[in-house]
Amino acid sequence: MSKTKTKQKMNRAAYKEHCWGLAFVAPPFIGFCIFMAFPIVFALIASMTKWNGMNSMLDNFVGFQNYAKLLTDAKFWKVLGNTIVYMLGIPIGMALAMLIAVGMNRKMRGIKILRTLYYVPVVSSLVAVAILWMWVFNYDYGLLNSIIKAVSGIHGPNWLGDQFWVKVSMIIFMVWKGLGGSIVLYLSGLQSIPRDYYEAAKIDGASGWRLFRHITLPLVSPVTFYLLITGLIGGFQVFVEVLVMVPNGGLNYSAATVVFYMYDKSFGNNQMGYGSAMAFILAILIFIVTAINFKGQDKWVKTIE
Repeated sequence: MSKTKTKQKMNRAAYKEHCWGLAFVAPPFIGFCIFMAFPIVFALIASMTKWNGMNSMLDNFVGFQNYAKLLTDAKFWKVLGNTIVYMLGIPIGMALAMLIAVGMNRKMRGIKILRTLYYVPVVSSLVAVAILWMWVFNYDYGLLNSIIKAVSGIHGPNWLGDQFWVKVSMIIFMVWKGLGGSIVLYLSGLQSIPRDYYEAAKIDGASGWRLFRHITLPLVSPVTFYLLITGLIGGFQVFVEVLVMVPNGGLNYSAATVVFYMYDKSFGNNQMGYGSAMAFILAILIFIVTAINFKGQDKWVKTIE
């Protein structure tokens, strides 16, 4: 067989392999174009118009007016502040999850059942549990106020009707909802730490607090970093909880979040262009916060070597 024929066969084999590669890559690429790239480009164009969902976008092009209006919109800054306040629940939830995970990271009777019970809220319907907690927080005959009255004799606060307590209520609910998932991840991180580290430290006389501070905390820091990133991204996107528990956004819009306001403007007031501009501002904020966290992770995230 000549060198030319051998080269042609090799070229055909390489071409065939290349075609099969493209065939396998094509479905996710097409899916990305349809469900990600096209909506992003469409929303970017819409954000520069006064599109209401029915009129022509091209005939209502306004450039960057929506963005300029958004930056001077007092209501937008208020809901952004509410959203940031809700994020106070992220470190609270992570601390509780770590505490419970350390307690569960031991052999005891019924521990698997206990772990399952803690994880139930994670797999439960968000709308269903939000309705449940709405009844728990009810001012007149809610479970929480009934307990407070039975214990102290004083009627509890108006959890969902007060500008301060509605934020506390939402934080409590969101911490409860995400606690199980964080516990499972922390348990996984704790169980991956070699026991030799603890045994060597105990021989050197390290106390329980020093073991936790110098071994446990540093070596589960990758889990902490993951929970922090996903928590911040999810925190900026809080919507269903507010929509179900306080559909009007709370007293003086005290419970509304950025996504709730975006939904209200887009579908409640038919200001699709303005809502699209808000979505892009939110995406930029999420990108900046995520980039800052990734930039600083080398200073505190440790790995097991």
